[in-house]
Amino acid sequence: MTPLTLTAGPKSGRRTAWVPTIVLLLGALYCLIPIAWVVVAATKDRSELFSTFTFAPGTGFFQNLSDLTAYRDGIFWRWMANSAFYAGLGALLSAAVSAAGGYALGRYSFRGREAVFKMILAGVLVPSIVLAVPQYLLLSKLGMADSYWSMLLPSVLSPYGVYLVRIYAAASVPAELMEAARMDGASEWRIFSRIAVPMMMPGLITVFLFQFVGIWNNFLLPFVMLADDEKFPITLGLYTLLAQGASQPALYTLVITGCLLAILPLIGLFLVIQRFWSLDLMSGSVKA
Repeated sequence: MTPLTLTAGPKSGRRTAWVPTIVLLLGALYCLIPIAWVVVAATKDRSELFSTFTFAPGTGFFQNLSDLTAYRDGIFWRWMANSAFYAGLGALLSAAVSAAGGYALGRYSFRGREAVFKMILAGVLVPSIVLAVPQYLLLSKLGMADSYWSMLLPSVLSPYGVYLVRIYAAASVPAELMEAARMDGASEWRIFSRIAVPMMMPGLITVFLFQFVGIWNNFLLPFVMLADDEKFPITLGLYTLLAQGASQPALYTLVITGCLLAILPLIGLFLVIQRFWSLDLMSGSVKA
């Protein structure tokens, strides 16, 4: 009886291991099929888009790209540049604010610290859609509506970013190291900028990545804040093209090609940051 029990266990374990693998594969297909459709559809011209098999490649990609570039003197690339500006600068400022706030909450003891931290946790639970209209009314009173500031200022403070850096700072910046730096005469700013920030870099990169993707994909905030289409990000710009496609079906190919091009910067950013992120984690483990 004993040999039967020993041989049955590993086989049962191998059979059980197929279940999560199949679930992950189904999830991957669910996420990748729409992307595959966009890639294939962007290669089709107007006549091929609705008349050929869904996943059959077309012959019109370069013509679609040329038409998209020529549309309204290249306004699509203006939208791409706006998105890069909003997402890049907004994510950078958000990471800086999160670094300062999270470090202070994680490494300093002061009266009201827990109350502030709980307020930040409450901010994590508030959906951005709830804040869009109050933010518009506030910035409108300040005369900043329909401006670049109306897109940047709401993106600077990320409650989740502050929360994440607070947890990361408490775990990665030793109090003993800070005390040793103080004994050597280092100022608090020097400790933060020269010691804490490099040690928190993987967490800050995570905040930057989350904020960049969130701002790049944000639709509601620019829809509420902006009226001048010269300031539109790519999400709102493609939406206006899609809305015009109801009366001009030729614009559908431009929208699909624009969607494909809008995905590429996010893929490139993730690949670059992932490599830098991995190097930071490996260097941290070696130092430890």
